[in-house]
Amino acid sequence: MRSLTIVLVLFLAACSSVKIGYDYDSTVDFSKYKTYAFTRESIDGVQLDQLNSDRIFRAFEKELAAKGLTKSDNPDVMINLHLKTQQRVQAVANTTGMGMGGMGMGGMGMGGWGMGGMGMGMGMSQTTVNYNEYTDGTMFVTMYDLSTKQLVWRGIGTKTLVEKQSPQKREQTINYAAQRIMSQYPPAKR
Repeated sequence: MRSLTIVLVLFLAACSSVKIGYDYDSTVDFSKYKTYAFTRESIDGVQLDQLNSDRIFRAFEKELAAKGLTKSDNPDVMINLHLKTQQRVQAVANTTGMGMGGMGMGGMGMGGWGMGGMGMGMGMSQTTVNYNEYTDGTMFVTMYDLSTKQLVWRGIGTKTLVEKQSPQKREQTINYAAQRIMSQYPPAKR
């Protein structure tokens, strides 16, 4: 049981690294939207293989269904998914050092008078800089009202991509990212 708890904690820690943001038109009544369709340009910006593209669509279809939206040929809103990647470099400096100190002379006293101590020391340090290269993936989800032809909601999720994942882990990661992005839809009523 303890190993299951450790695995669960590690999985949740890994998933929590999806950073999200959102924006919306505060004048819109989101309860009126019941149907959606994806735009033809969905998943533009990055070439994805069919397996990952299908995973992304399934994940968002599941989240939209949970929000009460149904896929339709005559939708209320169009949804565009746009994926962008960015190479990043992080510099990490490590300093190691050693030192010796303290050869000194103590005080001697005579009749209340004394001599203070003296000391000396020496040290060395070395700083090394390591560069870590990684890729951030950002998913933009935009929702357009077809009757007004206006953008009404946008969600964004960013996560550092892990290239070597099992198919199961990849699906879990995509599902979690979709859930996190859609967690702010519909916006809370004011």
